[in-house]
Amino acid sequence: AGSYLYEPPGDVHTLVVDEGDYTITLFHNTGALLYCDEDGTVTGTTDVFDRIAAARAHYEAVGLGTDYVKRFIR
Repeated sequence: AGSYLYEPPGDVHTLVVDEGDYTITLFHNTGALLYCDEDGTVTGTTDVFDRIAAARAHYEAVGLGTDYVKRFIR
């Protein structure tokens, strides 16, 4: 509670794993992401419902149907 995530536009995440090693990474986001301009004004948002809608559209486009996304929702 009380924390926030700030990523400036163009921020890049690079995970590096030494040759011969491996890693398993889990990114867990809760709440909406708010996109802000340089003045801090919110210019857009993304939340779980937007991501589900995008997944449904993707699965429909590749021929799996919109209900395929239900496999990932409990």
